[in-house]
Amino acid sequence: MLRKGIAAAQGRPIGRLGWLRGALGALIGIALAGVVTKLLAEGSAPWLVAPIGASAVLVFAVPASPLAQPWSVLGGNMISAAIGLALGHAIGAPWLAASLAVGLAIAVMTLARCLHPPGGACALLCALGVKTSGWTFAVLLMPFLPNVVLLILAGWAYNTLTGHPWPHRPHPAPALPPGTWAGTYEPADLDAVLESWDEVLDVDREDLDALFREVEQRVLTRWKAGGQ
Repeated sequence: MLRKGIAAAQGRPIGRLGWLRGALGALIGIALAGVVTKLLAEGSAPWLVAPIGASAVLVFAVPASPLAQPWSVLGGNMISAAIGLALGHAIGAPWLAASLAVGLAIAVMTLARCLHPPGGACALLCALGVKTSGWTFAVLLMPFLPNVVLLILAGWAYNTLTGHPWPHRPHPAPALPPGTWAGTYEPADLDAVLESWDEVLDVDREDLDALFREVEQRVLTRWKAGGQ
């Protein structure tokens, strides 16, 4: 169901989360981050980092994803970059520093509740940057921090203006009348299924609940109308 929804959104240009909406948002976000950071940067300091492009895909194309929320973008990128720099300085072998940086970044992001896929790229880039470009912890302030903060600001403004309030707020689940088959579904049932699956789904539990409730509501309405 979720895959079909994504496929449908990818097939239309503007509609609800259409590809044109996401593309324009990413264009604006990256342009803002790049221009402002370049004005702040001194000399030959970098003014855009590659992982910010991956963050833009999440922020503007799937703004409801738990991986795309502001704390995930900020914490995931900055914490991972710091880990990459630390291990890049501490470990002489670049391949080992990069490997440990990505693994540790995933663990720390998960514990800090800011799991963000581009964070893995930040950890890798910074661990290797220490060896290839002589990066120090100053790179966190230029360009990582302004890139991330400006992208978050652009995401907040653009998503809100285009009808997708960000940070994402789960849709309220409609109340169903008691005494119907639809009313037998309890939140504990959903929790039990999620626990039995033992998988991390890229959707909030509250959004899943609201989705199922809406489907139940539509089925119940159809039954009442005699269109079983």
